[in-house]
Amino acid sequence: MTETVQAPKVLLEAQKLANLTDSKIRIPFLGIRLGLDFLVGLIPIVGDIIMVAVSISIVAMAKSMKVPKALRIAMLKNIGVDFLLGLIPFVGDLVDIFYKSNQKNVRIMEKWWVSQNHQLIQANSQQALQEWEKSQGI
Repeated sequence: MTETVQAPKVLLEAQKLANLTDSKIRIPFLGIRLGLDFLVGLIPIVGDIIMVAVSISIVAMAKSMKVPKALRIAMLKNIGVDFLLGLIPFVGDLVDIFYKSNQKNVRIMEKWWVSQNHQLIQANSQQALQEWEKSQGI
């Protein structure tokens, strides 16, 4: 039997935080999702600074997972783009709807984690398939 593979708790927390900040609320009929980043970002400058702090906490989570520095720098660039564009009146509010830096950053974390655990994930998938086939008499 292979070892069970589960995403680290810190990655799951980062996913929840990114969802809350970037896409928690769905606007009916438009299919657009937004989160706290949009709502708090409506407060000029202060809102953007608050959301940068939240975004940086996701980078700190990545560091605790030992995500390589180069990837964390890419994450900081995503935050910088979001912050700088967010400072532009009205344009910044639109950017918060469509440029979801926290979700981009969590995707970086997820891809890295999967790349580090690929063989174990693949072994678990293969074992689950074999067990299913056995239960189906295949």
